[in-house]
Amino acid sequence: MDTRVKICGLSRPEDVTAVANAGAHYAGFVFFEKSPRNVSLDVARVLALDVPVGVAKVALTVNADNAFLDQLTEIVPLDMLQLHGKESPERVAEVRARYGLPVMKAIGIADKEDLVQIETYGRVADQLLVDAKAPKGAALPGGNGLAFDWKLVKRKFWPCPWMLAGGLTPENVALAVQMTGAKQVDVSSGVESAPGIKDADMIHRFVTAAQEKPVPQL
Repeated sequence: MDTRVKICGLSRPEDVTAVANAGAHYAGFVFFEKSPRNVSLDVARVLALDVPVGVAKVALTVNADNAFLDQLTEIVPLDMLQLHGKESPERVAEVRARYGLPVMKAIGIADKEDLVQIETYGRVADQLLVDAKAPKGAALPGGNGLAFDWKLVKRKFWPCPWMLAGGLTPENVALAVQMTGAKQVDVSSGVESAPGIKDADMIHRFVTAAQEKPVPQL
């Protein structure tokens, strides 16, 4: 089963090596100061230059303005921008047009009312990242290790490709893929030995588990 895997929040050279060795499809870098995975533009550039061909380099930003995005896209070689804040559909379209890069918009899901975002943002983004909705007052919009009810997104119509995120681990990702039909999955805290510290063995186990052949359902 060819489930595409994104490992987000890379901050060290050994993280890039682990992602490449495990066969992941996306390498994510976080540009959000409150996150333990935050990296500077200069560090991200060095890391991104080591990402092998065939692995997409993704920059996660949160409500970033054009001044920052101008710097980011000038300094760091990227394949995709991930907007993980409260960006409006109009802002998503603006960023996509301004930088000429595919844009992935993260949407937070907690209940059925949140599903309207699928259609709204699916019309303007190249991909959607469907994450667990951050609790009120949370410092981080994602990467909190929280899951949501996967049944909410099962058999939904998706106007563009999408990626499942939120509370995924090497232990539950195979079930999540089977339950939702997701063709792509994203993980950050679920493959860490400590906040912001990626674990190479966990990355390998996650990618392997994500691509397991589904067990037939009776």
